[in-house]
Amino acid sequence: MKIDFVSDVSCPWCAIGLTSLETALERLGPEVPVTLHFQPFELNPGMAPEGEDTTEHIARKYGMPEDQVVKNREAIRQRGAAVGFTFNMDKRSRIYNTFDAHRLLHWAEVLDAEQGNPGVNALALKHAFLKAYFTDGQDPSAHDILVRYAVEAGLDGEQAREVLASGRYADEVREREQYYQERGIHSVPSIIIDDKHLIQGGQPPEVFEQALRQLAANPAA
Repeated sequence: MKIDFVSDVSCPWCAIGLTSLETALERLGPEVPVTLHFQPFELNPGMAPEGEDTTEHIARKYGMPEDQVVKNREAIRQRGAAVGFTFNMDKRSRIYNTFDAHRLLHWAEVLDAEQGNPGVNALALKHAFLKAYFTDGQDPSAHDILVRYAVEAGLDGEQAREVLASGRYADEVREREQYYQERGIHSVPSIIIDDKHLIQGGQPPEVFEQALRQLAANPAA
């Protein structure tokens, strides 16, 4: 079973969704072999290099009063805690562009393909970047930060720095972003199973588990 996880590293529901999906996969165990691939989606592709205050940005983007933004943030924190992900909302005061993070994630996917270990490097790097932003309050557009967390994920820091400095994989990331947008993916997380089944949102583990069990039992559906 192939799962494409379309997401952004600055999307809180993506952190919740990935943690829930992994819990579901643990419950399924080896009876349902899965390859997990991370696909890029930028919530804020036009974000200025210095970023923007998170509360102001969300309030403007969604036409929401700032007090409601704060309430929603607390609800997200609680949902994260329920599935085992730590949101330190007081540290996440700004939102940034994430394109370079997606370039490194693509590099990790390439390494996985070369090493014959689908999802190993990419999953570790995805976890590291989500932790960097949501738990540690770091800037996911800053190259030094991205390299530091790539090393934390077990990847080669000098190679990561070279990828960032060279602009490598920019075209590939844009192509993948366009591919999913043209197929109607306009919100994340979007979880696509075997290129034909779609589950959207940061669902509870039980929802993912049920869906995956049904699809595994009837792969021709």
